[in-house]
Amino acid sequence: MAVPRDTEERAKKLRDAITAYRTEYHERDTSSISPEALDSLKHELAQLEAEYPELITPNSPTQIVSGTVLPELAKVKHAVPQWSLNDAFDAEEVREFDARMRRELAKRGVDTSPQYSAELKIDGLHIILTYEKGKLITAATRGDGVIGEEVTHNVRTIRSLPQTLPDPIDLIVEGEVYLTRSGFIALNKKREAEGLPLFANPRNAAAGSIRQLDSRIATERPLGIFLYDIDATSAPFPKTQSDELAFLTSLGLPTEPHHLHTKAIDDVIDFWKQWQGSAREKIDYQLDGVVIKVDERAQQEALGFTGKGPRFAVALKFPAEQVTTIVEDITLQVGRTGVLTPVAHLRPVAVAGTTVARATLHNEDFIKEKDIRIGDTVILQKAGDIIPEVVQVLSEFRTGKEKKWKFPTHSPLCGGNGAIERVPGVAAYRCKVVDSFEIQERRLAHFTGKSALDIDGLGKQTVRLLMEHELVGEFHDFFDLTKDELLGLPGFKEKSADNLLAGVNAARKVSLDRLLVGLSIPHVGDETALLLAQEFGTLEKLAKASEEDLSKVKGIGDIVAASVHAWFSDTENTASLARLTKHLSVQKVAGPVTSGPLAGATVVVTGTLEGYSREEAETLVRRAGGEVSGSVSKKTTYVLAGENPGASKYDKAQELGVRVLSESEFKDLISGRA
Repeated sequence: MAVPRDTEERAKKLRDAITAYRTEYHERDTSSISPEALDSLKHELAQLEAEYPELITPNSPTQIVSGTVLPELAKVKHAVPQWSLNDAFDAEEVREFDARMRRELAKRGVDTSPQYSAELKIDGLHIILTYEKGKLITAATRGDGVIGEEVTHNVRTIRSLPQTLPDPIDLIVEGEVYLTRSGFIALNKKREAEGLPLFANPRNAAAGSIRQLDSRIATERPLGIFLYDIDATSAPFPKTQSDELAFLTSLGLPTEPHHLHTKAIDDVIDFWKQWQGSAREKIDYQLDGVVIKVDERAQQEALGFTGKGPRFAVALKFPAEQVTTIVEDITLQVGRTGVLTPVAHLRPVAVAGTTVARATLHNEDFIKEKDIRIGDTVILQKAGDIIPEVVQVLSEFRTGKEKKWKFPTHSPLCGGNGAIERVPGVAAYRCKVVDSFEIQERRLAHFTGKSALDIDGLGKQTVRLLMEHELVGEFHDFFDLTKDELLGLPGFKEKSADNLLAGVNAARKVSLDRLLVGLSIPHVGDETALLLAQEFGTLEKLAKASEEDLSKVKGIGDIVAASVHAWFSDTENTASLARLTKHLSVQKVAGPVTSGPLAGATVVVTGTLEGYSREEAETLVRRAGGEVSGSVSKKTTYVLAGENPGASKYDKAQELGVRVLSESEFKDLISGRA
């Protein structure tokens, strides 16, 4: 099958870029892109080569071990060639690995029911140690797999590594040197104070520490080491990978304590999933995945090696918060206040455990600043439950076919004549007339949503259905719905109609703050609505407040004050509100909570929580007397961390000594049990 010209050009650009980035990463201990983004490029190249084997070249990054030796360090020829592992990125690829192992073993006439070991993959510097008659003789980096760098003087500074073994055996063993995460934060803080360039990640810091001529540098840094693979030994060779780890431990050599031995590949996948979340954040060294190996040494030997690495092992990477993909188009999205946001339509890619095909581009200035074009290869980031965004353009992938994008002057999303205007003083654009179906759909769905009236049974699809059948067009229309009208809609039965009407009736009693959120007043979110409700008490008093009165409220700035005053000064808004409040019993909101289990505490919420949305957790913090903040500082008391917490917030908490709460600890705290 002939390789399409575009595909051939893409593969060449991938080979060139990966080689350049690997040179930075493995030889210079620097990174202009994240290791995760580099993994994403390597994965794309591997997929292209699998589809078109003609693209494979002898010097392709998929075929060779990366790295060379620094000229200032002595060279060591490895007694046993060193390899690098192939990568997998999801459960499906691991199941394919399992099926391949069974096929390959069957071809060789070996037992086709492999058992597996799974070990945490340390993100550090690969090292090879040689002991002779029980004494450490040499420590070397992997280099290009044949020749490495002699770094014995630095490795000897690692306190957890014994210089002499209890048995006088010969041993060549592989492992990983790492820098603790807390040590990495402290090291960068010190370098910043001294005006030195910062290390990009703990792996680069560990490599930079070991690849020095002066061992005093390594001595000053909190380095650790874990060993996991025996290349050669004068002792009887362990029969399994599990036995290897036990043997190394018996010699007093440090091994990573969390590993699994199993017959079932699904157990391995469960182990990988277990370590993706908060468990991973509780240990003081960087992980980037799980290494899976066929456990039996006899089966490993039967399976053998490819040109780059062992057939019997694979590195299953954790879901990346940064990946690379291609911008296929840029379009507009309209919000409930008529503000238009440019959105990148992407080649679908897995990031932070979910498949993403769109990302916000924020505004026109953001696009110009990063010079984002249709057709660009970009780095996409998703941290915790943050909306994905483009963080970097990889301009070296440009072919000349990329297209610049300009903000249009009109859009059908705006209704009417579709005219668009730039909001004075900010980077946002909005519809001149806010009357389109799309805008009203978003406004009504927000009104019925969880942060506002929280009407059970009225999700976005149901709201759209009601609008399409002209049953609702304004807020008050939801409270005029009848059972007969609902039964006339597709998909509605007796029970679903009764449930929806019950949800509508339950929402007739609503607190003032939630009503204010539901009205889609520009700049009024949950916290601002609560401040206004607590200050003015009733809707009538708030409606009569002057702009000056509003700006005097603590936490309400001039922009918000002007926005709220303008909204209540608009006769269409007040008429719509009057029609709505005929159906409602608006409840006063109690003043700020000054006592409770979180009184005086400031809490930052990050990551995805199992039992609450972020907004619900923040509401619970306020009800318990605490304050909510969006960033970690010296004033922060707790960080509530769910699954996939934002790395910057977690690291900042560690640096400042802020206590990080699990969800169960948070529940105990707000209930007074802790």
